Amino acid sequence: MTNIPETGRTPRVQIRLVVIQILVLSLLGTLGGRLWYLQIRNGDEYAKEASGNHVQQVVQPAVRGSILDARGVPIADNETRLVVSASRTDLLKMKDDGKAVLTKLAGVLGEKPEDIIQKVRLCDAKTPQPCWNGSPYQPIPITDEATAKQALQIRERSEDFPGITAEPEAVRRYAAPGKSNAAQVLGYLSPVTDAEITKAKDSDSPYLRSDQVGRSGLERQYDKELRGKAGITRYEVDNLGRVIGKAKSDKAESGANLVTSIDARVQRVAEYELNNAMKIARTQYDKITSENYKADSGAVVVMEAKTGRIVAMASNPTYDPNAWVGGISAKDYQQLTGKGSDYPLLNRAIQGQSAPGSTFKVVSTAAAVEAGYDFDGHYPCTSSYSVGSQVFKNFEGENFGPISLGRALEVSCDTVFYGLADNEWKKDGGINPKKTPKDFFYKAAHQFGLGKETGVDLPNEVTGRVPDRQWKQSYWKANKAVWCKTGKKDGDYVQKIAYENCLEGNKMREGDSINYSIGQGDTLVTPIQEAMIYGALANGGTVHTPTIGKAIVSADGKSVKEIKPRTRGRLPISKATLKGMDAALEGVVTRGTAAWKFGGWPQDKIPLHAKTGTAEVYGKQTTSWLATYSKDYTIVMTIAQAGTGSGASGEAVRNIYNALYGVSPDGAIDKKKALLPTPQKSLPKIQPDGSVDSPEISKDPAKDQQANKKDTSGTADQNQDGATTPSPNTSNRDTRRRSQRPRKRRRTRILT
Repeated sequence: MTNIPETGRTPRVQIRLVVIQILVLSLLGTLGGRLWYLQIRNGDEYAKEASGNHVQQVVQPAVRGSILDARGVPIADNETRLVVSASRTDLLKMKDDGKAVLTKLAGVLGEKPEDIIQKVRLCDAKTPQPCWNGSPYQPIPITDEATAKQALQIRERSEDFPGITAEPEAVRRYAAPGKSNAAQVLGYLSPVTDAEITKAKDSDSPYLRSDQVGRSGLERQYDKELRGKAGITRYEVDNLGRVIGKAKSDKAESGANLVTSIDARVQRVAEYELNNAMKIARTQYDKITSENYKADSGAVVVMEAKTGRIVAMASNPTYDPNAWVGGISAKDYQQLTGKGSDYPLLNRAIQGQSAPGSTFKVVSTAAAVEAGYDFDGHYPCTSSYSVGSQVFKNFEGENFGPISLGRALEVSCDTVFYGLADNEWKKDGGINPKKTPKDFFYKAAHQFGLGKETGVDLPNEVTGRVPDRQWKQSYWKANKAVWCKTGKKDGDYVQKIAYENCLEGNKMREGDSINYSIGQGDTLVTPIQEAMIYGALANGGTVHTPTIGKAIVSADGKSVKEIKPRTRGRLPISKATLKGMDAALEGVVTRGTAAWKFGGWPQDKIPLHAKTGTAEVYGKQTTSWLATYSKDYTIVMTIAQAGTGSGASGEAVRNIYNALYGVSPDGAIDKKKALLPTPQKSLPKIQPDGSVDSPEISKDPAKDQQANKKDTSGTADQNQDGATTPSPNTSNRDTRRRSQRPRKRRRTRILT
């Protein structure tokens, strides 16, 4: 037997091991090379492709909360409309990007194909409207005014309209119950902007790109509460936009409802009376300008005297807030904002500033008493007051002889206040004042709350202006260069004023103080400020912050957060002075400047108080002011370029009181006809399911109007005998509205 040596096997084993090692190293080298190729050489390319596989969100908008009047009647709510939408993702899967489908859709909707195609393109810096500013994965609304027939065609022929849906959805509606508009109070909605999304990104109420947000009025002020929380469904998609999975979803939460202190019935009366007063003023001849009054704008505020709650607020010219629903057209936008529009978007109750005229004399009276003048003293009411070569005349040259401050308020004697303000100007050092002048008249205005916002719960309120020494100094610095350039010593009136302002526009001149005492010169106030002041006079001196919001109610009715009235302080007037002023302002109604408009009023049962104002504005006709109050309400009305305070506004204000208290033209009181004889204190009844008990809304406008003719007094055109019949304002969208009148209680179900 032959033995084979072990060394014979060793080379073969070693060769095999080497081969295996080479193979392993080759595989490792290949793998390393591939990793280098994927991660380094082409890393950016694959990272870009991978980023296309991510989660996309589809948003289900939350139903916006309703805005209700004090009785629970919806004044802004939601209605179900047939909304036709397009899925951009589905359209892009088609060979022609869905143009053929959109063209068919245009035929069904009666629109131009190019208009439909433009609506589904995405917005960017170079793409003009119309375009879609939301998520490309969100259904894009084409129209919210589809008819039932159109929706049926789309749904029955779904194979012809892939990617197109026609579904009922909740859309904002401004109901205008009883034809009360309240446009400037309510505001309107429009899509959220990129800047707003970025700003609110880290807040407790971030925006989604699909959100509609409040742009003015209560819609903006309470946007966070009304908006609710949108539902979000998350889909996993690849880089081609194909859905490859579904992630976590959040349900939508409906917005809360806002109960306001507005009474839709009183709102309707206030709007009508303001509009009617302006129409009448335009038929009156102005002897000063030798033409009829223009009466181009106005406002009225009805406020609870003891709480500051706003019962009605109207601004004219006005507009239909439904014009914004579903997007506003360029034509409509131009009509609301163009030069010839008279700017109806402005809420002149809180943004309209003008000289207050003689309604300011209550401030001057308080200042005079604070300065040491006896309220019951005797002060000369002459036909004019002279300062050097300048003559300041009393209204129509009236001369009442020596009278008290109370009587000066009754007859609105200018020269009494001229003299008092002039005396104080001289005591303070005149044109070269003391180091610390008393400035009683200017300090009183600030103490009354003028020169700053009232704090009403509406956005963009303006401050008005108290032209004190600080203001004059800053104003002079800002305008000195222009005045010195344009001013001429021997020029026209404007050039002479500019010349004087260039030299000493920062100094309080004698004429400045004299004009200021009667609410003229550079003084500016708003109607809401006047209402705040006269409301304080009515309730004994407490100054309230005006409010419209009364409560925020969750959609399910389980949470009710009341918005309590707030006080700002008290008027700087003693009880004795306040009592004297109250009696004097009552005298304005019974024997003073407003008596001719309030003859026959049941003063013994419902005492009224008033102050008239006729403010002069250079280059324009006079502005009418009328500030009034009863024990329950304060009503302030102003109309620009309309004449005297009582002449232009007196009848309209009385008609509002007629409607509130049920007073007929002959002075008889019928409580059954009274809309609101006492302020509404309680909230409307809210049921456990979130529904609200509210008065029935008539569905027959013609029948409702006939009923109003029988039940409403003092809200319309005057007959020859002085009686009134209602003639409500109409709207260019009356087909969407319903008249309202209290009949029986009904339950309003808020869309959720």
